[in-house]
Amino acid sequence: MTLKTTARLALILVLSATVMAACGRKGDLDPPGPATTTKAIVGPDAKKQAVEDKPFILDALL
Repeated sequence: MTLKTTARLALILVLSATVMAACGRKGDLDPPGPATTTKAIVGPDAKKQAVEDKPFILDALL
């Protein structure tokens, strides 16, 4: 093996180890938070509280 090939192999191994180590978080999953309830608002403020659902480009992947 030449020095160039060895350097490329070492770089690939280091990068793949870094990517594997950065995938996720060590430990248990967090428990879900408490459920929140919202009260229906009646009147002129009802339109202000409504939030429009805007699609995101990565929604199809989820």
